[in-house]
Amino acid sequence: MSKVSVLIVDDATFIRDLVKKGLRNYFPGIHTEDAVNGRKAQVVLSRETFDLILCDWEMPEMSGLELLAWCRGQDNYLKTVPFIMVTSRGDKENVVQAIQAGVTDFVGKPFTNEQLLTKVKKAFAKVGKLDAVMSSGPARVSSGLNESLSALTGGKAEVVRPSAAPSAGGIAKAPPVAQQTVAAKEPAGRGQGQLRLSSGNQSCVIKALTLKEASLVIRRSEVLPQILEQAVLDLEQGETNEVARLNGYLHTITAFEPKPDSDWLQVTFRFTDQDAQKLDYISRLIARGTAQKHFSPGA
Repeated sequence: MSKVSVLIVDDATFIRDLVKKGLRNYFPGIHTEDAVNGRKAQVVLSRETFDLILCDWEMPEMSGLELLAWCRGQDNYLKTVPFIMVTSRGDKENVVQAIQAGVTDFVGKPFTNEQLLTKVKKAFAKVGKLDAVMSSGPARVSSGLNESLSALTGGKAEVVRPSAAPSAGGIAKAPPVAQQTVAAKEPAGRGQGQLRLSSGNQSCVIKALTLKEASLVIRRSEVLPQILEQAVLDLEQGETNEVARLNGYLHTITAFEPKPDSDWLQVTFRFTDQDAQKLDYISRLIARGTAQKHFSPGA
């Protein structure tokens, strides 16, 4: 029996490796290939047959939507092969556009390993491949943190064991935050963003911004973000209210205030996108002086 094959298309190496490792751990007999954009994916699809395509939306040279349209226009199996869009574009207009183009399903960024596997199993079940891929070998259980670390280090790092048991979304519970008599003021105005985590959205203030990463301040909640966790940073700037959806992961997390019960956390968000348009957008934000270098909680 031939192996079940999946093509993973994403311009971010971190995401490609994370998806590959998640699939291989759960489906040990699965075969995976990857491509950095739609144009490269076309080359791979011309020489190999796949049972599923997992594809990012925003990529240089050829987007995921353009690749989907190309696949559905072919006179072979690509016209109907399961095609799952992995994207931070969750608004109605984009969803309708992808459905009209023939997408099979969506996985929203950021996603947990469980969310990804649920969508993949559903797609395999629709085409009668689930039994074949599940019978290829026993699944290997691993935490989301270890998967992220392995993706960053090429699988050479030692296993990291979280000090607290993660929840279903892979997020460790934080100790309760002491009640404050005066509520701290939420970040507002210039230099704002929305940090999308698997546990929910967080308003944030941009303390510093480079082409490589952003230093953010977020309000502490009962569910703490996790180092190496996937995230999406939504930035809305300018008179046209243009929004950039920047993909990345949490590189460092520290208390913003010099006390153990700090209401605020400082997060280093490292970008994984290689999209020239997004890099240009970040450059323009830097030139505008978007960051609030002297942000003070409650000010």
